[in-house]
Amino acid sequence: MKVVLFCGGHGMRMRDDQGEGMPKPMQMVGPRPLIWHIMRYFAHYGHTEFILCLGYGAQHIKDYFLEYKETASHDFVLRKGELQLCGSDLEDWVVHFVDTGQGSAIGERLRRVRHLLGGEEVFLANYSDVLTDVALPDLINLRAEKDSAASMLLVRPSGSFHTVTHADGYATSLSTADDLDLWVNGGYFVLTHEVFDHIPPGGDLVGDGIDALIKLGRVSAYQHDGFWKPADTFKERAELDQAYAAGESPWRVWAPGHATTF
Repeated sequence: MKVVLFCGGHGMRMRDDQGEGMPKPMQMVGPRPLIWHIMRYFAHYGHTEFILCLGYGAQHIKDYFLEYKETASHDFVLRKGELQLCGSDLEDWVVHFVDTGQGSAIGERLRRVRHLLGGEEVFLANYSDVLTDVALPDLINLRAEKDSAASMLLVRPSGSFHTVTHADGYATSLSTADDLDLWVNGGYFVLTHEVFDHIPPGGDLVGDGIDALIKLGRVSAYQHDGFWKPADTFKERAELDQAYAAGESPWRVWAPGHATTF
């Protein structure tokens, strides 16, 4: 299946500590940017054709792949001046780089790459700032089993906020998100072309397309209690980077033993 990645947002809550105009998907986790980790995750499951919906900071993403250095994640041998790689990431990848506008909503970005999805009724789509260890085939199979127009990943909300109930001007109870049966959009989707029937020009994928399909009973939901972490802020990205350095990177389903080397 083709994979659509939304990587054109500004990332206003991500402190730009890694270069002028650096888009959020290019923030580093270990030796590779967020978007690479996500692409490598999909490639592990055999989905190696990617459609990158570009916008803010597009040139950074283009330059990264045009100047891609396999030696950053693979052993190699230098023999009499000739480089011999012991592995390759991009050998079987096909990557489309598509300008979908500086300020486009995610639904509009998807509309602008629809022409690249011809011939495939089902495709994958997700944000480029969320890492997970969810078993992707299970998410895909759920849509087929339910014969739904879309499947979406549901996860427990992260964060340290407390929910408070109150009455008559007094707080009556305090809870964490873990105490409640709350599930949020995890940002990973299996979609059919039916979603396009509900996204107007300039519209949003979730607020328009997914919401309309939910009201029609056409969206299957996959609950995941395993690893899931966004990198929506500098703090969250730094936590992922620290986890990688400590060898605690469950999203790296492609790495035997989840070792810190590729």
